Amino acid sequence: MRTLLLLVLLCFSLSVSAANKLQDVRVWPSPDKFRVVFDLTEKPEFSHFNLTNGHRLVIDFKKTSLTANLKNLKISSDLVTRIRTSRAPKKGMLRLVIDLKRGIKPRIFSLPPTGPYGDRLVVDLPKESVAKAPAKKATTVVKTSKDRAKQTRDIVIAIDAGHGGEDPGSIGPSGRYEKTVTLAISKMLAKRLNATKGIKAVLTRSGDYYVGLNKRSAIARKASSDLLVSIHADAFTSRKPHGASVLLQSNKRADTEVGRVLENNERHSELLGGVGEIIESNENSKYLARTLIDMSMEHAKVESYSIATDILKNLSRVTHLHKKKPALASLGVLKSPDFPSLLVETGFISNVQEEKKLFSKKHREKMVDAIYRSVVSYFKSKALEGTYFANYRPKQHKVVRGDSLSMLAKRYKTSISKIKKHNAMRSNVLRIGQVLKIPQS
Repeated sequence: MRTLLLLVLLCFSLSVSAANKLQDVRVWPSPDKFRVVFDLTEKPEFSHFNLTNGHRLVIDFKKTSLTANLKNLKISSDLVTRIRTSRAPKKGMLRLVIDLKRGIKPRIFSLPPTGPYGDRLVVDLPKESVAKAPAKKATTVVKTSKDRAKQTRDIVIAIDAGHGGEDPGSIGPSGRYEKTVTLAISKMLAKRLNATKGIKAVLTRSGDYYVGLNKRSAIARKASSDLLVSIHADAFTSRKPHGASVLLQSNKRADTEVGRVLENNERHSELLGGVGEIIESNENSKYLARTLIDMSMEHAKVESYSIATDILKNLSRVTHLHKKKPALASLGVLKSPDFPSLLVETGFISNVQEEKKLFSKKHREKMVDAIYRSVVSYFKSKALEGTYFANYRPKQHKVVRGDSLSMLAKRYKTSISKIKKHNAMRSNVLRIGQVLKIPQS
């Protein structure tokens, strides 16, 4: 009886000393960092330190046992060579070592359970920045008017593939991930746009890794983007809803139930992918900045609505629409005030039939073509100053609210008299829906 009691007490003490279990180790390489995620059964208690004699990051987990198989972990990185165990300094402690090719300053934080994941410890290993090349000696070049006429910039379209890496997005009935769909469509759209003269596409992510919401807008801004298109696949608690939709930024609560689900999913994504970036502000100038931002945001919203309406029109020819007009939601990825932004829901991955369509290359091509035609058509009609399309004149223009002959003459670089003559007009009055022929140079 005494022996049995001792065995019970021994088993109990062992279970207490190693109550937590490290069940899995996942790695997510990205252009700016290498992320390691440790999946645990409970909130981790840990400490860490760096070793410089053979660069290593050592992490000690308290009261933790290892159930994951590190031998199956495949690492392809120019920063990390392997992840292994080492002798622990105390009984009941688990020591893991990340072997590095060079010294780095890690960023380590724990994340609470959410979605498909339980407690996690995240290790971000930043990659070294590329050294700047020495500045070349400035030379003075005198340019003729002919040279200046040839100088045109590309219209830049930022394409944001939703979710990624740690954050799978919504999961379809067959277990396929939204992040896979969004990246595939985004790459197809980027390829199509890059093949168009006068347009350059920039991807916020080009692989399976997580990018924070604020950073997605920052990438678009750094590239001097004229438009941000975020690609997603919708989901709902019921499998009945289906069809595509386009969402625009709203400072209020979403105007649809599905939009509210999307808002919740965005906050959920930040938990999955890590903590959000900290935006610093100057207390003395924030009120002036807010006024300027609000003005710019209103202009961006008007432009976004115009593009979104045309995208829906083209999408209606290739798929069912869940919403025939642009919907509103408060989404971090669309909050940039300095360029139009919109989010395209390509369909409901939670719907069995639509999940199959989203993973069909033929269907994706049709979706991409619809978005592509809308984007190109918008920038041809907008004719931004200094761009290749500024010299483009469409053969026709359909009059919309707010149009005037003077505005159209300025946009298409012609004169009011030429437009009137070309259309046999006797007055300057325009009718909404009227189709005008644009005189070509």
